[in-house]
Amino acid sequence: MRAAPKERPPTPPSSLLAHLKGRTDLSESVVEVSGKNYRLTHPSVPDELIDEREFDEDERLPYWAEIWPSAIALARRLSGEDLAGRRVVELGVGVGLPTLVALDRGARVLATDYYAAAQDFTRHNAKQNGLPEPETALLNWHQTPDDVGTFDLVIAADVMYEEPSTRSLARLVPELLGPGGAALFADPGRRYEPLFRELMHENGFRFETEETTVELEGRERGVTVLLHLIQHP
Repeated sequence: MRAAPKERPPTPPSSLLAHLKGRTDLSESVVEVSGKNYRLTHPSVPDELIDEREFDEDERLPYWAEIWPSAIALARRLSGEDLAGRRVVELGVGVGLPTLVALDRGARVLATDYYAAAQDFTRHNAKQNGLPEPETALLNWHQTPDDVGTFDLVIAADVMYEEPSTRSLARLVPELLGPGGAALFADPGRRYEPLFRELMHENGFRFETEETTVELEGRERGVTVLLHLIQHP
């Protein structure tokens, strides 16, 4: 599974360009997931979007602007699931690849992120792939969420960067799960992933973990990703 070389989108939407603030350009990548290609518009150079003021306020970084290997691994796993009619929420949607695959598999998806830009990019990417537009919402993991309801499946890819956010995720996930619900998290071995597992175990959840490798263009070695299926006994 590889992301094709980046190309410039033919007609960059002004709504997406506004989020870039002139710091970088837009590119388009084609990502193959289980034999199907998904076109993803995204910022060309995500690091150019780093805002020192935002970082000083709450250590916010534009993680949303990358197509991470964990997102590809999660998308690949979702592509084999029958999600017809199931209610799914993605935490940290980024530019939307797992959400697009969940929509393609028939799910009703709420795509959430800390950045409004991520919601706009995800809606655009769903549209350009001929998929239904997902519901979207801003979600700060450190706060009690508005009444967004509960879900059959909570998904997230590569979200355990800092200790506070990892602890908040371990508190938030049980609140979002409906009866019989499960979570599916993809992680490439971030520092705080063991803490997340420990906290979820303390809350009575069990993990079924599989390891997969994502091959990326221009990298000699693939990226190892852990896929955690998290359920309450």
